[in-house]
Parts: sequence; C-alpha cells; structure tokens
Amino acid sequence: MGATKLPGYKDWLYSDILGIVPVAAAALGSVAGLGAVRVVRSHFSVMVKGTSQIFAAGPPVVTPATGETFSKEELGGYRIHARGSGVVDNEAESEEDAFLQMRQFLSYMPSSVYELPPPSPCEDDPNRREEALLSMVPRSRRQTYDARKLLHLVVDKDSLFEIGRYQGQSVVSVLARIQGYPVGIMINDTRFFGGGMDAAAAEKVIRFVDMCDTFHLPIVNFVDQPGVVVGSAAEKAGTIRIAVRALQAIAQTKVPWVAVILRKAFGVAGSYYGRHHDLNLRYAWPSGIWGSLPIEGGVDAAYKRENEAAENPEARRREIESYYDQLQSPFRTAERFGVHDIIDPRDTRPILCDWVEQAYQVLPEQLGPRYRMMRL
Repeated sequence: MGATKLPGYKDWLYSDILGIVPVAAAALGSVAGLGAVRVVRSHFSVMVKGTSQIFAAGPPVVTPATGETFSKEELGGYRIHARGSGVVDNEAESEEDAFLQMRQFLSYMPSSVYELPPPSPCEDDPNRREEALLSMVPRSRRQTYDARKLLHLVVDKDSLFEIGRYQGQSVVSVLARIQGYPVGIMINDTRFFGGGMDAAAAEKVIRFVDMCDTFHLPIVNFVDQPGVVVGSAAEKAGTIRIAVRALQAIAQTKVPWVAVILRKAFGVAGSYYGRHHDLNLRYAWPSGIWGSLPIEGGVDAAYKRENEAAENPEARRREIESYYDQLQSPFRTAERFGVHDIIDPRDTRPILCDWVEQAYQVLPEQLGPRYRMMRL
C-alpha cells in the first residue's frame, strides 16, 4: 500500500554533498516546490531567460491561496530571481549558454574537497604591468570607476567568470585564474552605494566566501569600502546583523587571503578586507585611505559639541579635518606595519602571481571538508 512521507526525508544527503563536491544547477523550465529547492541548494545556479521560472508554488496554487494573479514569468522569471531576489546566481540566453556557464564554473573547482582546484596552462606574462592601472582610481574620492576593467588588467586574460552580477551589486564576485591557478576574487563596485555594504552585498559575500573556503580557492580582495550602508532602509533590512554574519564567514575561513586596498576602508565593513587572527597579507595602492570614519561627516559626528562651542565653528571644523587628513596618508600606516607595502598599481599582477604560487604550496595541508557547511 502507498503512503505519504514527511517533508525533508533524506534531505540530509543533499546537505552533506554540498560540503564534499561542487554542485551546479540549472532551471530549464518551470520549477516549483522540491525542484526549486534543488536549484537553490547548489554552489552555482543559472536559469534561462524567458523560458525558465522558479517558485515555491506556481500560479495555480498562488491565486487561490493569496488572491494574487500572476503569469509564471511575473511570479518567478529571471527578472525576479536572477536580477532581484538572488535566489539564482546567473541568467543564461539559452539552454546551451546555461550548460556552458555550469561547465565554466566547474572548471575552477576540484572534483571534491580532497583535491586542489585544477591549475591550467598560462601563457599570460606574470610580470605584465598595465599602465592603465595608474589612472584607474580617480583622484576625487567621489568619482567612480570600472571595477571589472581593473580585474581584467590584473588576472590571466580571458579567465574571469562572474557570479551573481545583479545581486548585491556593490560587491563584484568572480572566479578567475592568476598564473593559471584558480582563485576567488571580490572587488567593490563604487557605482552602487559608493561600494558600501548593504544587506544584499553582505549575503553575497557570505555565500561566495563559504564556497571558496569549502573548495580551497585562495581569496583576493580588492578593497574600496566606505562602510556599511546607512539610512532607514538599511536599518529596516537589518543590514548590520547580516554584515556581522559576513564578518563571521570571513573569520571562519582557512584559505590564504590577500587584500589590495585601492582606496577607502572605513568602519565595520572596512574591516572585512580579510581575516585578522592569522596570516593576512595587506597591500595598498598610494590612493588608499582608511579609518574608523571618513573625515567627511566623521568630524561633524565626533566633534559636534566642540564645533558648536567654537567662536568660528566652520573654521574649527576645517582645522580638525586638515589635521586628520594628514594622518590618513597610507605611508604612515605602512611605517607602522599596518599594511605590508604601498605598491605601484602596475605591480599588482606580478605581486599576485608570486603570492598565488605560495598560497598553493600551503593548501595541501587543508584538504578535506570544513567543519561547517556552506551557508546557502
């Protein structure tokens, strides 16, 4: 005789797999319920634009339950999940493109956590020094720049694979190769919140960092972080709580890290350049500035009473700002070993090529599963 079953029976099998082998999933049509769960329960997911949809339940269930009327595309199409909710990482133009993306994703991954990520032959010069990097970061701290262009100038040519382009857009997360070795890379996109960390960006960091650590991918972090996004919307989203979870995810990693501070590193989010309790290489470009708060606004917050009591509040504010501006020089921090070196931006690739070879020398000691699963 037949029988129903309790939901979740044998689900632990799928959870354990996520800590052992890389899992890529594609939605190729309408996917609901347990099918949707299996797309989401993966390290990388992709859906086809216009022909695939994902939802907990489709329109026939939603309408009588809620009174809402949607088409399948309106309820769970790529605009909802690949460009909005973050339920799916990437979108594909066709089924063929979806399979190509999964294949590319897996090319950076080991077969299991008991192996190292597979290196590829590299014909790109490890000593390549790109002149364009000298003018990449604008002198004005309010101007933006193309983060993806910067990465293309540093990593092995044609090796970038971006994950989650349209979610948490103030952080760009990519898989790439440096001197043929697979690495995970994050960089702040200053075109969104100035690169600041909102709730969606923090969630993106958590998933990406967990995945890289699970499969022994060294992490490169290019930092231009003004801090956690502020305001009423950010408070309602619980941004600081999710940001702290991101800090925990970073602290729990074991893989080698290197940070290249391009410009800003302020406040809570500014401390997320890497782990703090063990080896954590920190380089900075001459454009780097950092501290507990940016001078702009920070002086007003910290010296409000003093400024108001001054005979000339505006003059006093400018005096304090001038004092702290002198202290912001990255060279002062380097003198005290806060950063290991101030580097010529053109030397970024040669330095990273040297670092990645050293990183892969220590990785064999870390093979095997982590003590915690990836946080989906």
